[in-house]
Amino acid sequence: MCRSIKTLRRKESKPTDQEIHDAALQFVRKISGYRVPSRVNTVAFESAVKEVSASSRRLLDAVA
Repeated sequence: MCRSIKTLRRKESKPTDQEIHDAALQFVRKISGYRVPSRVNTVAFESAVKEVSASSRRLLDAVA
């Protein structure tokens, strides 16, 4: 989907919160079409990044 999002599941270590946030940010940018959202859309954009980050952390903690 987006080549700049790197795979975060790895055997040697868990991804950092920053790595997960960066991947979530790239995902939301790709989906929304905004690199930087307008003032009107900032709250929705940042909320989406937080939700994707949290969901990604749960997924990475759950997979074997």
